[in-house]
Amino acid sequence: MIVEAAFLIVREGEQSRFEEDFKTAGQFIGSINGYLSHSLQKCIEQNNKYLLLVNWRKLEDHTIGFRQSSQYQEWKQLLHHYYEPFPVVEHFEMVVQVKK
Repeated sequence: MIVEAAFLIVREGEQSRFEEDFKTAGQFIGSINGYLSHSLQKCIEQNNKYLLLVNWRKLEDHTIGFRQSSQYQEWKQLLHHYYEPFPVVEHFEMVVQVKK
């Protein structure tokens, strides 16, 4: 499994609209082969900062399967205008995991 991670800085005053549009955008990413799950978390210290985490089966499911799809175009149209600056997206793989 690969985790896609991005800090999203949303333009001030647009957080509520962004959160609503993000809920709608979930249908686009969720329809991609290799998609497993995603979450959006809001920063406590900075109310216009979010953490997006997406779990993919493999890297190419995101970089090719999603980014080269018509669903990505819908996602982009719905969400990308909120970001200031545009986020850096990175991918991670598990090294150590501890559960209680």
